[in-house]
Amino acid sequence: MKIGELAKLTGLTASRIRFYESTGLIQSVARRANGYRDYPPETASVLEIIDSAQRAGFSLEQIRYLLPVGDGSWDHGELLVALKAKVAEIDALLKRLKQNKAQLLVAIDSIARRPDGISCADNRSRVLDQLRGEGVVSSRRKPARGP
Repeated sequence: MKIGELAKLTGLTASRIRFYESTGLIQSVARRANGYRDYPPETASVLEIIDSAQRAGFSLEQIRYLLPVGDGSWDHGELLVALKAKVAEIDALLKRLKQNKAQLLVAIDSIARRPDGISCADNRSRVLDQLRGEGVVSSRRKPARGP
């Protein structure tokens, strides 16, 4: 299969496929007499795995260890460990994002309800006090400049 066909089949660009080949994520293929690369059909499924893993947040180096080896068999134990670790990373990220969102919503509400006649410095202290009261800002943090 030529690289253009493989690109169309997988939705990846030819340059991306060549990059994966140059970094060893997919096997290098022999060129035909006309200079075209000739990829075996199973390359498409390997590229789909790589693309899916990248979208899940795996680095290319991590993906290298998740791909089938040799005869196309998987190291199931290692694969499960890696997938479970990625799920734990995503859970931690979701928790941090939820905390960040809560902090931003409290800040937005506090800033929007700024009392008339209050100075910027006093309002900053008021906003930070409200953030601390909601448990979304550590009292050890330095106050931000401004609201």
